[in-house]
Amino acid sequence: MEFTNLYINGTWREGAEQERFEVLNPATEEPLATVASAGIADADAALDAAEAAMKDWAARTPRQRSEVLRKAWELMTGRLEHFARLITLENGKARTDAIGEATYAAEFFRWFAEEAVRADGMITHAPASGARIMVQHKPAGLAVLVTPWNYPAAMGTRKIAPALAAGCAVIIKPASETPLTMLALMPLLEEAGVPPGLVNVLPSKRTGALVDHMLHDPRVRVVSFTGSTGVGRKLLHSAADQVLKPAMELGGNAPLIVFDDADLDVAVEGTMLAKMRNLGEACTAANRIYVHETVAAEFTRRLSAAMSALKLGDGTDPSVDVGPLVNAETRDKVADFVADAVAKGARIECGGRVPDGPGYYYPPTVLSNVPDNAECVHDEIFGPVAAIQTFTDQDEVIRRANDTEYGLVAYVFSEDFKRALQVCERLDYGMVGLNRGLVSDPAAPFGGTKQSGLGREGGHEGMLEFMETQYISASW
Repeated sequence: MEFTNLYINGTWREGAEQERFEVLNPATEEPLATVASAGIADADAALDAAEAAMKDWAARTPRQRSEVLRKAWELMTGRLEHFARLITLENGKARTDAIGEATYAAEFFRWFAEEAVRADGMITHAPASGARIMVQHKPAGLAVLVTPWNYPAAMGTRKIAPALAAGCAVIIKPASETPLTMLALMPLLEEAGVPPGLVNVLPSKRTGALVDHMLHDPRVRVVSFTGSTGVGRKLLHSAADQVLKPAMELGGNAPLIVFDDADLDVAVEGTMLAKMRNLGEACTAANRIYVHETVAAEFTRRLSAAMSALKLGDGTDPSVDVGPLVNAETRDKVADFVADAVAKGARIECGGRVPDGPGYYYPPTVLSNVPDNAECVHDEIFGPVAAIQTFTDQDEVIRRANDTEYGLVAYVFSEDFKRALQVCERLDYGMVGLNRGLVSDPAAPFGGTKQSGLGREGGHEGMLEFMETQYISASW
């Protein structure tokens, strides 16, 4: 691998403490590369570089920032195969999934190139005082971005692009399992015209101490994190000390509801997408599948057939549909969920057994008759396991769907559009897929309610997370 050092102020360097860590290929369990591990001194250097770079960048016109982001989209779109292969090597996802992620990741540069020129303000006349109310949006300041391993490219670009569009400089801490993709993006950003110091990448095995240090630096004004709710809570505690602006995209426990009037072809196709995109290693993955009892047998049969048809193997093979999970811990957790559900009465319709040989593989699995006390319906499975339960009453299934501390995304399948929209509005979730298994879109505000997070990424809202609103009172 070519780019394995820290990226600070437009240069590649070893960490100040001269430490490195291994990145493994989850398909073989063999090392792909060793990567420099950042320490506190490296974080300070990145903060210095970001502070200096932001002064010029924030002063540029929105159109100038927009053109750089547009160029980044063009360059990344021309190199999708390159990034997809790197994603597969360090994350494990199959080529089709990896191409999908690379395309999605690049699109954030195009979307926010367009949004960069639309930080609209306003002038109004105060009714009581007669003063003019002038409102504008300004860059919030340095942003610390902490990204997860499940989308090594997209979770970075989803934060970098709006931050740069807003006029901010960033320091990124990528997941230790998958730092290579984000490091490989830096030469592309250089070519696009991103100035030195504006984007800095700090892989590290000491994530907690490193991020906590940066969040207590008075120059940092925004923290954007994607990951588990547990880690998000800790970051919010740290952010509170400096009263930072937080953008938190946290855990999920997504319900997927199939009503008796659903088109089962559409429902099965949507469930496959909602469940198997990224092998189920996504906060948006369908976690609890509620099917009306009158169609449950047929739905289960069709879903099991579709899941059984998927080919398991090394994602670098173009014929493979399902690659390995990211690490042994994730695979073992999935296996434990299945064993627990079966012990409590669930039935395995397909899959359900860890294959022999190297690699962190788990086969596509369908469970029926899953009881309410199974652990997999109360925690994120984060793997290719579809847990099916049945229902008979609309109010009952809405109650069960909402009975969780999470509120990221839900899915509804019904041909009765009026009823479906009524159900969507009663679901306590930030996003709902209606007769669709995919909700992620750079043009849409991505985010959840309750303990699934704060703020939104994507859409117009995504850029405003990196801006502060300023009001000027004037008379003329």
